[in-house]
Amino acid sequence: MKLSKIASVLLVASALSACGDNNETTKSSAVNLLPEYQNRLDIYKTVTLSADLSHLSSNQKQMLSLLIEASDIIDNLFWQQAFGQDKATFLASISDEKVREFARINYGPWDRLNGDKAFLTNTAEKSHGAQFYPADMTKAEFEQATFEDKNGLYSLVRRNENGQLTTIAFSEAYADEINRIAVILEKASTLADDNEFAAYLNMRAKAIRTDDFQASDFAWMDMKNNPIDIVIGPIETYEDQLFGYRAAFESYVLIKDMSWSEKLAKYAEYLPELQRDLPVSKKYKAEVPGSDADLNAYDVIYYAGHSNAGGKTIAINLPNDEQVQLKKGTRRLQLKNAMRAKFDAIMTPISETLIVPEQRKNVTFTAFFANTMFHEVAHGLGIKNTINDKGTVRQSLKEHASALEEGKADILGLYMVRQLLAKNVITEGTLEDYYTTFLTGIFRSVRFGASSAHGKANMVRFNYFAEQGAFTRNEQGLYTVNVEKMTAAIDSLSELILTLQGNGDYQGVDKLVAESGVIKSDLASDLASLETANIPVDITFNQGKKVLGLN
Repeated sequence: MKLSKIASVLLVASALSACGDNNETTKSSAVNLLPEYQNRLDIYKTVTLSADLSHLSSNQKQMLSLLIEASDIIDNLFWQQAFGQDKATFLASISDEKVREFARINYGPWDRLNGDKAFLTNTAEKSHGAQFYPADMTKAEFEQATFEDKNGLYSLVRRNENGQLTTIAFSEAYADEINRIAVILEKASTLADDNEFAAYLNMRAKAIRTDDFQASDFAWMDMKNNPIDIVIGPIETYEDQLFGYRAAFESYVLIKDMSWSEKLAKYAEYLPELQRDLPVSKKYKAEVPGSDADLNAYDVIYYAGHSNAGGKTIAINLPNDEQVQLKKGTRRLQLKNAMRAKFDAIMTPISETLIVPEQRKNVTFTAFFANTMFHEVAHGLGIKNTINDKGTVRQSLKEHASALEEGKADILGLYMVRQLLAKNVITEGTLEDYYTTFLTGIFRSVRFGASSAHGKANMVRFNYFAEQGAFTRNEQGLYTVNVEKMTAAIDSLSELILTLQGNGDYQGVDKLVAESGVIKSDLASDLASLETANIPVDITFNQGKKVLGLN
């Protein structure tokens, strides 16, 4: 039931009040960089996001400009969800240019790649619930309360005039911005040369206005020939570290690489067979992946909102809607230009610092691309609904759902590579290439910190592999991969994760993350050596219309 106009006004006022209380950054007028952050401002390497647009029509180029404009509004919506303070006002309060840029990259005063630690003086601890919940709300209060759309993806939890918990839909809380985004998408649809893409843009505009995204998700799954794509809306729930229920706004504007996409198309047909062969009891793999899933490669030309905050995504697996996944599968989008930039700037120098010389040749872009791709494919394997009537895995595991799902995707991605190499479906590289590149990728990703779902997943996996002897570390701090033991560890960890998910075992996952989702002393020393070598932690972007030559 829709809230009355008066109630909506009251709730928005409550929302704005909560935003101010929740993240009161300054207790005095001075906002300065904390001394320990003097040497951390250069952890991002700036990369220019560009792509060949020469094959696009005039209409398509105009449409790209509009999609970037819509993405800019999305970007500001994410600032509200993540931080609450006005972006321009906050950034203007920071006098130092490098500090201001670091705050812009992090969408606030907390370091996203360092456990969300504050890097500015007079800054409160970041709320685990970001701006999705009232600042004074406890987990116990939320769990005991009963109110409409309690676990909703697309609403804010606020207090009503009686102090009770209630919700307000995104489309009401952000009505002005939502309407502007929808109008721009509708205008862009008139410029689309591909009819299916035009229809999708109109459906997505309607979805953003109504907070009902399933129909547009199905339409997005049905698009096959559009050279331009956009992923836009409230999508991932990583920002909600309190419960993992609520979605954050983000956008990617994409140009499809037709030739690379043709190479990848053959892999999707193997999903049902790979699901059947998973190393776990049958009841945890009874679901059949959708047969309409596809793999494609893209050059990404614009990131906004959650996708642009801190560490940058290099592959996408969507939609998240479990019903759409079971009926249609998912689309896996490999962001090739961003992936190549990370490999050159980060992966290669990490291998030269932490991998034994004789295995450095095994760290290849082909393996990095494949590992990343099959990570996304593997999201479609396993189980989406618990086997004991606890609902979906995402609902049962709450704030741990994302970290365990990312861990599952990494492990099952390696399982898929091994299976497809054995079947000669993958014909490039050796298993040692994929394993060694994967270990190097752990060193890259674990630097994202404990606050990231990917970071937690990497720490759990790294410590598990260490315990199983999947790699060894010599006195010089250099690592050697043991292929046979890595294979055994992949299978046993796959079984553990799939069982935890299928059982909806919140306590079991909580224990696993608490015990293994930590950086131990040897790894801390290794990560310090990467800092000493001045290897970037991640990349940030020089992007936009001017970069692309668009009006």
